Amino acid sequence: MAAEIHPRPQTRKPVLLSKIEGFQDVVNTAVIIPKEDGVISVSQDRTIRVWLKRDSGQYWPSVFHTMPVACSCMSFNPETRRISVGLENGTVSEFVLSEDYNQMTPARTYQAHQGGVTVVLFVLEMEWVLSTGQDKSFTWHCSESGQQLGTYRTTAWVSGLQFDVETRHAFVGDHSGQVTILKLEQDNCSMVTTFKGHTGNVTALCWDPVQRVLFSGSSDHSIIMWDIGGRKGTAIELQGHNDKVQGLCYAPHTRQLISCGSDGGMVIWNMDVTRQETPEWLDSDSCQKCEQPFFWNFKQMWDSKKIGLRQHHCRKCGQAVCGKCSSKRSTIPLMGFEFEVRVCDSCHDSITDEERAPTATFHDSKHSIVHMQYEPTRGWLLTSGTDKIIKLWDMTPVVS
Repeated sequence: MAAEIHPRPQTRKPVLLSKIEGFQDVVNTAVIIPKEDGVISVSQDRTIRVWLKRDSGQYWPSVFHTMPVACSCMSFNPETRRISVGLENGTVSEFVLSEDYNQMTPARTYQAHQGGVTVVLFVLEMEWVLSTGQDKSFTWHCSESGQQLGTYRTTAWVSGLQFDVETRHAFVGDHSGQVTILKLEQDNCSMVTTFKGHTGNVTALCWDPVQRVLFSGSSDHSIIMWDIGGRKGTAIELQGHNDKVQGLCYAPHTRQLISCGSDGGMVIWNMDVTRQETPEWLDSDSCQKCEQPFFWNFKQMWDSKKIGLRQHHCRKCGQAVCGKCSSKRSTIPLMGFEFEVRVCDSCHDSITDEERAPTATFHDSKHSIVHMQYEPTRGWLLTSGTDKIIKLWDMTPVVS
């Protein structure tokens, strides 16, 4: 008699809806058009394209416009149908789309930067166009007059930008790993504060105005959640990527964070749990468990006639320990460690199965992601990759 097979229940995962192909180079930015079956893309191949879904189910370009130089970034405002496109020659070009998305009319050009534009952001409430560039500057223009209102010099090339309309705070992330908060006025700005937690470039920023929390992603593979509104200086680390983080989006209705990376990973983080800060790493000349000297502690090595050991740190308690006293590995999801990390033996024994329960789900996009955008009304996610392909995903099975 054959054994009865009980199939394992399928784990919920994103559903690939469509692929958009035909680009000559990488798509640097693309957005889903809300309430339309459409996508707007700007590419390294110098094109701006508006893709509409046809009766065949395929996306075809209704607008195909070639710029004089490569398009590096883009901001789209659905209410005004205005596209602000950052170019590699430092200019920002604005266009207005027709109601049927079949025509695109040039509106204005801003001479914004001396180097390539890295991020552009149109703020309808202020009628401002914010932009950052490779020239280490942040500028903002009046979209009605075209006049430059102000500029701020940054310490490094800026790669992340978010804006809070209520407080007029701009969050600027740069290649040194630093995030700067600026208070913008009509014709000037002041630096509020800076904070740094990444060892690599800041590659993505995401601001949640309701919880007043800023998320930053980095080339060091990590994400940090900065509690701006709490005024306690809390910074929570999330470790779930094997390569640089390329995009972040927060879904406030479900309190989930979506992150995408160069490793092709799409990670859904449950932020509706009480998370813990990672401890500061302690300094010591000897193991804080067995007291064996570390290899630079010549005096203790000589006195005890023992060979110096290499120093490690427990990710849970932060103590300096030797390899023998930290031979075990564990996940610590509430501290953001979804992958197994080094912990000392006593911490390993203290971590319960409940504390090891994952707080994130991991999904493979099957391409190295350079950009992502989440459209919350339908629960769709757009990813563009180094393979020159745009993918559209239904995220409702996992963002719910």
